[in-house]
Amino acid sequence: MSAPDAPERRERPEPGPRPADRGDRGDRGGDRGDRGGDRGERSRGSWSVKARLRAAARKKARKAKKKGMFQRRKVCRFCADKTAVLDYKEVKTLRLFISETGKMTPRRISGTCSKHQRKLAVCIKRARHIATLPYAANHM
Repeated sequence: MSAPDAPERRERPEPGPRPADRGDRGDRGGDRGDRGGDRGERSRGSWSVKARLRAAARKKARKAKKKGMFQRRKVCRFCADKTAVLDYKEVKTLRLFISETGKMTPRRISGTCSKHQRKLAVCIKRARHIATLPYAANHM
């Protein structure tokens, strides 16, 4: 028997299925039949930086398509100019192929062919090893 002064304990209801049960998929939503999902559910403020950049790039591409603009095909700098030397000691040339954060620029951005991109990667790594190029932005 409980004392008359003691507070009354309430029974908690049994945990049942949640209304928006998302399973083990976290905050990405449950089964989406299409790739769209509920777009109104997520505000733009919660998008990651990468997602915002992708969305901006898609928007820019759609606008360019409407205007009838076309992008000129990128040409490998080393294939076009046979006098351009690809060497780990040529820091000025190598700096053109690394970003301000110190990362190597990918082929799709720089326009370098696969053969020269492989050589370029080796040269950049060698230059980093002998400390003529930075490994990261804070090393600049």
